Amino acid sequence: MENGGVVVRRGVPGGAEERVAALYWEAFGRKLAPALGPPGKGRAFIAAHLDHDRGIVALAGGRVVGVAGHRLGGRALTGGGARDVVAAYGVFRGLPRLAVLALFERAPAAGELVMDGIAVDAAYRGRGIGGLLLTETAALAADHGCHRIRLDVIDTNPRARALYERHGFTGHRTERTPYLRDLMGFGAVTTMHRPVTPADATGGRKAR
Repeated sequence: MENGGVVVRRGVPGGAEERVAALYWEAFGRKLAPALGPPGKGRAFIAAHLDHDRGIVALAGGRVVGVAGHRLGGRALTGGGARDVVAAYGVFRGLPRLAVLALFERAPAAGELVMDGIAVDAAYRGRGIGGLLLTETAALAADHGCHRIRLDVIDTNPRARALYERHGFTGHRTERTPYLRDLMGFGAVTTMHRPVTPADATGGRKAR
């Protein structure tokens, strides 16, 4: 898929791990910091444990300027298990971090793809890259026989929610989390759903 010099492709290119980790930390660092901080260590952990085939990237001049992660078949873009966390942070610091990471776990139901978030370089925002990443994610979900895409959006990110709504997502359930406001910067999480249709696969093939 190409639009205005920006190319969207499936899979994180080899050598782009640190770039993807930096984009993810810029977008979600406040939320991830209690589990993976400080920033330098968190970015290094993400880069070291990426599942390359669980990401869709936007490239401009060969450089990653946007990324959308997803969870499918038991694997997500941002990988790393309990042993990896303990190995990176130590037992005493690692165990509490695992408890925080457990708050982010969103296992897909049968026939469902769970999105892991979208991150776009600040210099490229407002160019429709988020929409391109969502379109390709829907095409991928259709190719895998999924009937639904699910994601979570926090109450402090209304622009992201508006983007998702423009692309067919509707709110399904809102969970109030006031106990996380001081720790992670948000006090509610809304789960959104979008059906996957045959047109998603057709549109994805035409655009690529």
